Amino acid sequence: MTLPRTTIYVVGAVIILLLIIAAALLLRTPPGAVTTSPSPTTPVSPVATTPTQTPTTPTTTPTTPAPTKWTIVIATGGVGGVYFYYGGVVAGIISNFTDIEATAIQTAASIDNLVLIRDKTDLSKGVIYCATVLPDSAYLAYTGQHERFKDKPAPIAILWAMYPNYLHIVTTADSGIRSLLDLKGKRVSTGAPGSGTEVEALLVLKLVGIDPARDFAKWERLGAAESAAALRDGVIDAYFWSGGLPTGSIVELAKALAARGKQIYLVPIDPATAHAFSALYPGLAAPGVIPKEVYGTPEDTPTLTFWNVFVCHKDAPVDVVYKITKAVFEHLDILHRAVKPARDTNLENALKYYGGVIPYHEGALRYYREVGILRG
Repeated sequence: MTLPRTTIYVVGAVIILLLIIAAALLLRTPPGAVTTSPSPTTPVSPVATTPTQTPTTPTTTPTTPAPTKWTIVIATGGVGGVYFYYGGVVAGIISNFTDIEATAIQTAASIDNLVLIRDKTDLSKGVIYCATVLPDSAYLAYTGQHERFKDKPAPIAILWAMYPNYLHIVTTADSGIRSLLDLKGKRVSTGAPGSGTEVEALLVLKLVGIDPARDFAKWERLGAAESAAALRDGVIDAYFWSGGLPTGSIVELAKALAARGKQIYLVPIDPATAHAFSALYPGLAAPGVIPKEVYGTPEDTPTLTFWNVFVCHKDAPVDVVYKITKAVFEHLDILHRAVKPARDTNLENALKYYGGVIPYHEGALRYYREVGILRG
């Protein structure tokens, strides 16, 4: 039987429609399928299209700003010695006639003073150590020849020569000590440890062949006042002291001995020994004489003289050292009245070591050029 044409058309249309629906169903997500959501991401800042340029700063060595106030600490010596009083008066002049604060401190003298300059000066804090020192101690410390300065020499510069120290070897007239060699077998003080007196005493004793540890009955290391008291009380027989004329503690000792019916005696350093010392350490010492009138000794006493120097840290600012030097030399009358040995502190003697091993500070030289005692 033949189907009517119309029926065939209807059936074909239905088949086509079913095929279209089936295709559509295949393209849909199957039921029950898991849909994965994308993980959230942190927004990324957009990159600038034009790079930002940071200015380049040149690399420089940091520098410490200069302090607004400078403090000078003057290391001196023991009570009873000239250094102690000299340094105190200089500190007063600086404080009163400049914008710099200054103070003086008691010490064991030269070697200890040089250690303080080296180790305690702090320019970043405005603290500068200066000192009164003996030239032989300064030389040994500056050149690294002293045991405490072998690895780190003293960084010093001279401001002025002060006055001559005279090496005193003090005893009593009835001690039986009349020469350096007579010190053998005696109780002797060679000065405070670390002092210029000790340096000089040991150099002189070595020159004449005396070893304190071996040859003294008792070896003491006392300062000026302590040595004088020990001799007065009969604890020692003699002592060394390097100081100006007169030294107060020896003046008082002479009076105390006289009150007990005794007389002070200074052991001489004969000219031959003095010249031998000067030849061995050129420029540091010279023969000298302590007049009998100074302490009331039986006779004048030949000895060695050493010109003391006032020194500061070599890196102290030029303007600070200039102010110190100017103030002191413009008020020498105060220093001369207060400290008798300081009468030799003057412009005529100030440059006594100029041109030597230890340099003068440029701040001091500026003043000396200004007043006309130094040219060039």
